[in-house]
Amino acid sequence: MSLHIGIAIAADKTSDDLKVEQTRQSPHITLQTSPAQLVQQAEDHYQVGQLREAIALWQQAVYRYKTAGDRPNQALVLSFLATAFEDLGQWTQANQAINQAMSLASTQNSSLDRLQVLAQVLTIQGRLQLAQGKASEALATWQQAEAVYRQARDPIGILGSQINQARALQSQGLYRRATAGLLQVKQLLQSQPDGRLKMTGLRNLGKMLRLVGNLDQSGVVLQQSLAIAQNLHDKTIASDISGILFSLGNTTRAQGKTETALDYYQKAIATAPSLTAKTQIQLAQLNLLVNSDRQTQTQLLFAQIQSQLAQLPPGRLAAYARIDLARSLVKMGKWGDGGGLRSQLLKTSAEELAIAIQHIRAAGDSRAESYALGTLGNLYETTHQWQDAQTLTQQALSLAQSLDASEIAYQWQWQLGRIFCQDTQPCSATLNLQNATIAYGSAVKMLQSLRTDLVAVNQDVQFSFRESVEPVYRQFVELLLQSAGDAPSQENLKQARETIEALQLAELDNFFREACTNARPVKIDQIDLRAAVIYPIILPSQFAVILALPNQPLRYYKTSQPQANVEDILTQMRQSLRPTAFVEDWLPAAQQVYDLLLRPLAAELASSEIKTLVFVPDGLLRSLPMAALHDGQQYLIEKYSIVLTPGLQLLQPQPLERQQLQGLLAGLTQAREGFAALPNVGVEINQIQSEIPAQVLLDQSFTDRSFKQKVEFTPSPLVHLATHGQFSSNADQTFILTWDGRIKVKELDQLLRSREGRINPIELLVLSACQTATGDKRAALGMAGVAVRSGARSTLASLWSVSDRSTASLMIAFYRELGKPGVTKAEALRRAQVALLRQDDYTSPYYWAPFVLLGNWL
Repeated sequence: MSLHIGIAIAADKTSDDLKVEQTRQSPHITLQTSPAQLVQQAEDHYQVGQLREAIALWQQAVYRYKTAGDRPNQALVLSFLATAFEDLGQWTQANQAINQAMSLASTQNSSLDRLQVLAQVLTIQGRLQLAQGKASEALATWQQAEAVYRQARDPIGILGSQINQARALQSQGLYRRATAGLLQVKQLLQSQPDGRLKMTGLRNLGKMLRLVGNLDQSGVVLQQSLAIAQNLHDKTIASDISGILFSLGNTTRAQGKTETALDYYQKAIATAPSLTAKTQIQLAQLNLLVNSDRQTQTQLLFAQIQSQLAQLPPGRLAAYARIDLARSLVKMGKWGDGGGLRSQLLKTSAEELAIAIQHIRAAGDSRAESYALGTLGNLYETTHQWQDAQTLTQQALSLAQSLDASEIAYQWQWQLGRIFCQDTQPCSATLNLQNATIAYGSAVKMLQSLRTDLVAVNQDVQFSFRESVEPVYRQFVELLLQSAGDAPSQENLKQARETIEALQLAELDNFFREACTNARPVKIDQIDLRAAVIYPIILPSQFAVILALPNQPLRYYKTSQPQANVEDILTQMRQSLRPTAFVEDWLPAAQQVYDLLLRPLAAELASSEIKTLVFVPDGLLRSLPMAALHDGQQYLIEKYSIVLTPGLQLLQPQPLERQQLQGLLAGLTQAREGFAALPNVGVEINQIQSEIPAQVLLDQSFTDRSFKQKVEFTPSPLVHLATHGQFSSNADQTFILTWDGRIKVKELDQLLRSREGRINPIELLVLSACQTATGDKRAALGMAGVAVRSGARSTLASLWSVSDRSTASLMIAFYRELGKPGVTKAEALRRAQVALLRQDDYTSPYYWAPFVLLGNWL
């Protein structure tokens, strides 16, 4: 279930509110005139979510200003109206209002006051354009707003416009440009004296950095903003302090620091300027407590929130708060044992939703009504009242579709799919299966269309990807593989394979907080006629394998094993691969996984004369070395070359240019930043240099700056980094160690792609001493992220850090084999691994199995 509503209620104000707050206190609007009083009354209603009342008052003010011939204030109030209509999802009225405002504001002279009005109208016009999916138009509008603010000599307006431009760039998936713009804003802010301007600018910058995924930077900037606010010693700044603390809670929550986030939320609540603000923050806190399974704390906070809701003035914010509370209550109901507690929680949820729907319909807010009806449908789904659940969900879906709100509609399509199956897997009736498949297919299609801006339109996806996005794909695959006959149709198998690849991309998008790459459909036949692609899929009630052989129909095999059992088997094998283990420890586990994954396919692989196995690994399989699987006679690597990829659609199927095989070698032999010394790295680099011509950066010469310069101006197609590094499910914790710091995965993109279009692309990136973060089940996602983000056609990395002596031996053998005619990268690695396992000191898979090739294997 998505948690979008919780964040819609509780999220701190977005960056474009920076100028809205300032210009609503425009010098044109004083409380000495009747229209100004109407404007102020409307503002009061708007702030508590009473949008209909605010609109009526603003419309009266527009009429009064028009009658008086006051075009600037008429334009300004029309822009306020556009914002309110946008909040209600009434796009026709919103666009009409902003177009009228633009027409009035654009015809004025260039006095400072009138420039301020034009800039305000442009700011809101950009906001409307972005909300309607017109990111490039929003960017141009906010660039124009910046130019007008410069004419008006308004520094806060300039900074606000630049932050908004980064928001538009991020929404288009242009992460590097967005980040560069934000860093420029940061530099400008740092040059400002400490004061309200700098505090507000840093606060907005911190929020935007969180949205683009720069969580560490977000935390640093927000802490600066907080320090300035606390040093101002101004009683009127209490609401700002509360807002900054709330933002810090959201940032640390996105980092997975639950305790820290809860502490920030608590501090934000203590300084909240109003009951409405306090309740909004408490709802975010409740949401996190529910997700963290803190039952006692949750029930205490719930009682407090419920008592406060009755005191909130009726309006949009109060209605959203009730929806948010109801969604949390539905989740809390799953804790109950079917007795009194569960019944009471669900009854309270229904009551809150009934009140919310009543208020929402009075306000005419279609978006909020869609959320409320869909949430009520989910409640009926929980209580197995299927017909009511279906009716309400379809009503919610219809409203979302009328608003063209795919980020809401996909949730209701998914919910419909679950309802059609009536909470049973597999679906019990053919018609139910057909309807569920259509609904799930629509949900996945909508998620695909939202790839570039899923995080932008639904901030909470970054908190709950595994809850609100990933299950849609997995459940759809399970439906596709369900069949009345012996096997799914070829069409269903094809769609299941494409859906799993789409999930891999969605996981990478979530990892980077942006759409990380453009996928291009590729067939295995177009790449290598001696390669097979294997899609192992971990589903709730089965372990499925789809096999793609060149020029042959797709094959399918399943084992009826619950997901927990499969993951236990995979975990046992991973834990058995330790340096102190005996053969009796790892061999049975390696054979058990082979039986599960490959034994049913062994005969077909042999008869098709396959030489390379390409795995598109799922879940825990990403962190498992396929090379170590054992068929009872030999290891898999002794028979096949092995490759991992997030999907065929990410491959660039060109073979290595042999005549240009030269390298850039960099490494550390000395201990740095708490990481142990790697004395054999020097031997590794010296011997690789004897195999291929190379330039070398070792120890003090291996700095961030020197590495970037070498990469940018040296045409070496091969980059070998013999240094510590870590792969994590968190992009901020995925890095490579240099002498003077760490290169994070997002910076790696900028470093290694800097020479694009000028000199040869990087054919192979080798990371010979990196490892996956311990205790992180999804850490290997970071390895895939590095492989994709580096821009290299192939990446050779290790799942765990091994003895640097055995690593040096394997790497030297790899390059020796790679230099031979007709030997692919995958085959060179296979030969090097086999050579190492046949040495007496390194027979354990611990030494040779963790090295994996990702991407192109030719």
